[in-house]
Amino acid sequence: MGIKPIGQVQWNFKAYYLYGAIAPQTGESFFLEFSHLDGDCFQIFLNELSQAFPHNLNVVQVDNGRFHHSNKLEIPENILLIFQPPYSPELNPIERVWQFLKQQLNWEIYQNLESLKERVSSIIEDLSPEIIRSLTGWDYILEALPNVA
Repeated sequence: MGIKPIGQVQWNFKAYYLYGAIAPQTGESFFLEFSHLDGDCFQIFLNELSQAFPHNLNVVQVDNGRFHHSNKLEIPENILLIFQPPYSPELNPIERVWQFLKQQLNWEIYQNLESLKERVSSIIEDLSPEIIRSLTGWDYILEALPNVA
């Protein structure tokens, strides 16, 4: 027999979306906030990522979300999309970053969406390359990367 935990609950729902890309070898990261999870926002993200790292071939692993397959997408020349198998988020290194971010937000209630955004931005700013490498630099990922391009 246990005791039912008592805690505050927030019933209103407002959201925003954080798009991100990371480099497991170096710990570099790139994040942008968007109002929607759709093809238009994904296109902007790809364009901005391309411009932020213009001299790299940027390999971006994505799931099979509809917006990743949009016919309207124009993939920049220095971006290569790799589609992971269905139902296999454990294969995508950035999923570990999202888990880490969610752990930092556990049990916190925010008065409004802006305060949540500020907290998320603070966590993202504190993500050092060392932290990202420790979260994402697993052997099977690092060994596969040279074979991608």
